[in-house]
This record gives sequence, C-alpha cells and structure tokens, in this order.
Amino acid sequence: MRIADIPLENRPRERFLRQGASVLSEAELLAVILQKGTKEENVIDMSNRLIAKYGIDKLSDLSLVELQEIKGIGPAKAMQIKAVFEFNKRYSLPSKAGKPITCAKDVYEYACGRILDKNKEQFMILHLDSKNRVIKDEIVSIGTLNASLIHPREVFKSAIKESVNSIILVHNHPSGDPSPSSEDEAITRRLVDAGKLLDITVLDHVIVGDEKWWSWKDQ
Repeated sequence: MRIADIPLENRPRERFLRQGASVLSEAELLAVILQKGTKEENVIDMSNRLIAKYGIDKLSDLSLVELQEIKGIGPAKAMQIKAVFEFNKRYSLPSKAGKPITCAKDVYEYACGRILDKNKEQFMILHLDSKNRVIKDEIVSIGTLNASLIHPREVFKSAIKESVNSIILVHNHPSGDPSPSSEDEAITRRLVDAGKLLDITVLDHVIVGDEKWWSWKDQ
C-alpha cells in the first residue's frame, strides 16, 4: 500500500499536526523522520519492519555501514537515523549534569551517554567537586587496556590542573561483560595508590558493560 492510499486522517504527519507527537507509535515517529519509503515498501511499513527486527536500542547502536546493509536504507536514511539518536543522546546529557554521583549506577548512566563507540575499549576519568558532582570528564585512552597505556601521569594531569577533589575511573568492555580482568584490578590499585600520594581520592572504578556494570567500590 502506498502512503497516498492511506486515509488522510490516518497518515503519521497529519496525525502529528492534528494531535501532536505523543499519539504516534515508535514506527510512525520513525516514518516521519525518514519521510519516504521505496517503490516496494511505504515508509510506515519500512519503519515497522526496522523496529520489529532490531528494536529501538539495537537500531540506535548500528553504524552507518550496518544501517546501509538493511534493505531500503541508503546513505541519506542511514544518516537521518544516526542523527536523531545522536541528537536525543546529546539532549539527555544536560539533565544528568550537575547531579551528585551517589553510586555506581549513576556513573554507569553518566558514562553510557559519553562512550560513543562501544566497540572500542575507552578509559574515562570523571572529575568531581566536593559535592561529588561531575565538573569534567576526559577520555585518556582508547584501545586495549593495559598498564603501559594507563599511566598515572596521564590520569592525574588534568585533575591536578583543575584542582579537583576526587576522581572516578570508568572504562567499557566491548564484550558486554563488565567482569574485571587481572589487568583491570592491577591498574585500579596502581591509580588508587597514586591518588593517595597526590591527595586526590579515587572514589571508584566502574566497568561499563551491556546494560550492567561492575564497581570496585561495591566489591
């Protein structure tokens, strides 16, 4: 069925104009974003197929290349999909800023929006003020985590310059399993000891996985 064959009052854009975005389903919202389907499939059917197969979460994680491997998705549509998820991610970040970090879950939620490429291991430092609010975050390493890459000098350089009260170490595991390796534990001990010498408290080391996390402090 073509969009033109759908009664006017049932088309997503017309319903959007008449009743607002909240009445639209996820597939209809995606259809409004994509605007057009293909000769074989209208944009609503395409959107339903994408969400049914991948779900919103997995769809948001697909790369531009992976999106273009989906039937009916070319470069333009792939960029539209990536752009809307990126916009949403950036919009959600300010709401988390300024709130005190009280537990590992807070760290996980904060870091998830800032570790953009989950296929690469990234080591991030959160700088906290005296009320445990994040005043700055910094990625100091991308790639396989080992002691030679994570040097105390690089970790604490910016923290010393900013005169921060404490820091939290964060890194992700692309495998999705946040369980720490022996190398993770060794690095944590080394940085905790370095922080004591510099009078900068390392509050925690949180490893981010797939919808779960591991906390040095909790353990």
